[in-house]
Amino acid sequence: MGMFNMMQVSASALAAERQRAEVTAVNLANAETTHTDQGGPYVRKEVVFSATHGSLFHAAFSSAGNMAPAGSVRLTDVVDDPTPAVRRYEPGNPDADATGYVSYPAINPVTEMVDLMGSVRSYQLNASAISAEKQMIEQSISILKPS
Repeated sequence: MGMFNMMQVSASALAAERQRAEVTAVNLANAETTHTDQGGPYVRKEVVFSATHGSLFHAAFSSAGNMAPAGSVRLTDVVDDPTPAVRRYEPGNPDADATGYVSYPAINPVTEMVDLMGSVRSYQLNASAISAEKQMIEQSISILKPS
């Protein structure tokens, strides 16, 4: 794997983690949303990542110095959390049903904050990896440069 291919992997992970943080922020913003345009409470969203990578078979049998293409990480889908809504007895609420219960999204702010912190940390680590890769390239160029 070449140095620039490593940057491609880290850059794709940066984009995926940014999208994950956005989805988590939307979940937090809608933690108390009891009524949406589709009817019913907001449904928590979850992200699905996938990894693409070069074939190991291709790498093993490719010509010397020619490695398989670098992999990448991407957000493939944003899916609804199957957890049922939380029902609270609030007979005075305009969104209450006939029995006086209101359905709230099944969103735990602590879980969302942990997800957000994980996303931010992953983003920071990938940004650090790009910085380290950049330094390695700069050092390689300075070594190869005639004096």
